[in-house]
Amino acid sequence: MHRRLLAVLVCAVLLLCASPAQAHDDAAGDAPDGVPRLTDDRGRVLTLRGWNVEDKRHRGEAALSAITERHFRDLRGRGFNFARLLVFWDDLEPERGRYSERYLRKIERVLDWALEHRIHVLVDAHQDVFGPAFGHRGIPEWATRTDGLPFEPHPDDWFAEYFEPAVQRAFTHLYEDRDLRLAQTRMWRVLADRFEDHPAVIGYDLINEPMGEMREGEDMATAARRIEAQQLTPMYNRLADAVRSVDRENWLFVEPTPIVGEGVATGLGRIDDPRTVYAPHFYNTAMEAGADYDPSAGWIEAYERAVTKYPARYRMPVVVGEWGPLNNSLPNMGRFYREALASLNRYSSGWAGYVWCYGGGYCAVDADGRFRTNKEQTAAPYAAAVAGRVTAEEYDAGSGTYRLEYRSSPGFSEVSVPPGARGWRIEVTGPAWTRVRTVPAGRAATVRVPARPGERVTVQAGPLAPR
Repeated sequence: MHRRLLAVLVCAVLLLCASPAQAHDDAAGDAPDGVPRLTDDRGRVLTLRGWNVEDKRHRGEAALSAITERHFRDLRGRGFNFARLLVFWDDLEPERGRYSERYLRKIERVLDWALEHRIHVLVDAHQDVFGPAFGHRGIPEWATRTDGLPFEPHPDDWFAEYFEPAVQRAFTHLYEDRDLRLAQTRMWRVLADRFEDHPAVIGYDLINEPMGEMREGEDMATAARRIEAQQLTPMYNRLADAVRSVDRENWLFVEPTPIVGEGVATGLGRIDDPRTVYAPHFYNTAMEAGADYDPSAGWIEAYERAVTKYPARYRMPVVVGEWGPLNNSLPNMGRFYREALASLNRYSSGWAGYVWCYGGGYCAVDADGRFRTNKEQTAAPYAAAVAGRVTAEEYDAGSGTYRLEYRSSPGFSEVSVPPGARGWRIEVTGPAWTRVRTVPAGRAATVRVPARPGERVTVQAGPLAPR
């Protein structure tokens, strides 16, 4: 593995590395709510901060053409280290049993750009409203079975299309038909076999926002828990086995149904793989329909209580795969971003906002690459990797001061700072050091901090004093 080789070389140079097992034992275990943290192959505690990267419009020869190296250069230039890359089964296998080598090469080119700019990539098998049979992207038409049930498009509310009888029945067949199960596992084996060694890849999101078929008399919450327990859990275990037949190392990301966004705890069961990440999405129905954030509704608090139960029980890290409202400039949205980020950073090992593109709508930045209103709050200092046990981490947006405290283990830690209007002054205390003491205004930086193992270390970043 390329990553293993890199880790060995770093260890040899610094003379600080322990074995991965030892490093894992020393790493910070849990967030305050009992949710474990994501770690890398050296046992360092990871934090992923970034955005989704997508091209839903182009297909065939033009697939992924809307994604360029600029996406990854700009992500790194703002201090982010993570991208959730949308890929589509209908592009990978347009005809049953025929996998597109052209599409695989296009994915590889995107991953190469990510590697060049030091971005971790989550490969996401994306679907919206099942797939092209219903005017969207995802599961191929040849794998779509509806039993002749009706489908009516909802152009002003595409999410409502998930509740059309034909779409719901298509999910049932995907979960229950033996030949479709095998086709889905083969698809994942192809992807994992191709990209297991790519150093940019951190994991695989096995299916985006899975849904299912409601039964008569069920409300949405009851249906979601049943679908998660009886259909998604066995599907994830099948797909995990398929991936592990060719890739033993990269993380597997599993999602509940989108109903979790209503503060409903998932019904998912145990996934029999120790390198599994819980990857819910963080959307509110009212805000998605255009409403402003209502601080008095308690939605963020209810979501956090519900979403942490499953990963605490099954000892899984959490990475939120999508979040962010469409109407980001409404009066209460500044408060929403402050409170949402505070919540996400309490229990998760990272998140990917939706979506890194250049324009309006959900786009993070405008055509000139400037953050759109309130989305600049997503660019803040964070501990990208900690060799040790984190004891405290906080960022005061008012003063612009970031502080990390940890008890060190062998290796080096990395603190990421985004571009600052005045630049950054870096201070390290304890038996630790860094070559980066100041960061010029307008520049992002990754500050590496080796430390003597077993010691208390503090890293602080604050604005440079004016001249």
